[in-house]
Amino acid sequence: MASASKGLSFFEKGPGFGSGLSDLGKNLNSKTITAGVVAAIFGCTGPALVTIKASTTAGYTTEQTVSWLFGIYVLGGLISLIMGLYYKIPIVGAYSIPGASMLGAALTGFTFNEAAASFIMAGIIVLLLGVTGLMGKVMKWLPLPIVMGMIAGCMLRFGTAIVTSTGESPIVCGAALIGFFFVPKLIKKFPPVLAALIFGIVALLATGGMAANAVDLKYIPPQIVIPKFNIATVLSVSVPLAALVVGAENAQAVGVLMAQGYKVPVNGMTIISGIGGILSGMFGAHNANIAGPMTAICSSEEAGENKEGRYAAGVVNGVLFAVFGLFASFAMAFVKAIPASLINVLAGVAMINVLINAFQDGFGSRKFRMGAFAALVIGVSGVSIFHIGSAFWALVGGVVVSLICEKADFDTQEAK
Repeated sequence: MASASKGLSFFEKGPGFGSGLSDLGKNLNSKTITAGVVAAIFGCTGPALVTIKASTTAGYTTEQTVSWLFGIYVLGGLISLIMGLYYKIPIVGAYSIPGASMLGAALTGFTFNEAAASFIMAGIIVLLLGVTGLMGKVMKWLPLPIVMGMIAGCMLRFGTAIVTSTGESPIVCGAALIGFFFVPKLIKKFPPVLAALIFGIVALLATGGMAANAVDLKYIPPQIVIPKFNIATVLSVSVPLAALVVGAENAQAVGVLMAQGYKVPVNGMTIISGIGGILSGMFGAHNANIAGPMTAICSSEEAGENKEGRYAAGVVNGVLFAVFGLFASFAMAFVKAIPASLINVLAGVAMINVLINAFQDGFGSRKFRMGAFAALVIGVSGVSIFHIGSAFWALVGGVVVSLICEKADFDTQEAK
């Protein structure tokens, strides 16, 4: 018994599901419900558009894209429910938005089955890092500034697409930008991306640009995907995606929760992110994992003065996420009626804060700056060597440059 107990020691013990369920009713109030709804609206608007754009860029069908959305939203919602009810902490599940942004280019030329295999492998890598406790050692050799430099480089095209698409469709895209920048100033806490979507749709309807007859509201079920393993996709997708999950998403969520005074189950968060990645990959979806931004929303003081009850916000978010995933085909039908220029702008504005944070985390610490810059420019280049995409080479190039130019930064990090 002692050895069994020791073998499971990487799972931190929580109050348990019984306690979480029995106390849920008294913690569901206007503040926790509002925070959960706001987090869900954030997660189901811009990030969904980024994922849809990645899937269509890679050349996947509507049915495959719907299955992708099902995997990340249903399993992301389940992670919120499991973690929230067991630990009574607002640990929110979703998926890596930066990861979704890099996948369109990274998966181009690869089949959906190969994509699924790379997502499953990313989940396995994350799970192994959590179970073995190797995450800390890996991140010492793959510092966060280099990871974020890679993300900034791979995602920069989302920012430039705002400019080019607005030039192509100034009225509709201009209206979306007005909504994004001005509505939140007039209506506090109104989600900026939702405002951009509303203004853009109104402008489309006013100019006759909405292809309403193209909307086909039919339910499309998810599909179990038979993975086809390919070393190129493992290196191009699995490694960078796993690095993002443990080095950015989980790290951000852990930091947010610690700042709020929670005792954070770091191993449990990493392990469930790995399991979520494996299961979501079976539906052709990239990692369902702990989400930094939505955890921040649900754990903030906006979710209530009593921090012990804020987990209810994460539960609300989880339910809404799962429902969205179940009916993702209707969201796809709506998006298909929107012109590409508006989709580009909506996806772009959804990535603004992610891009800003990537640059801040990549270059703000004054450590590994040369490596972060190398990762940035390699990511921007979109280079593919041996059919392995730029995200992988950005990480490799960034580490090599830092080892040559900034060995002292590695030495300092090793000493901590």
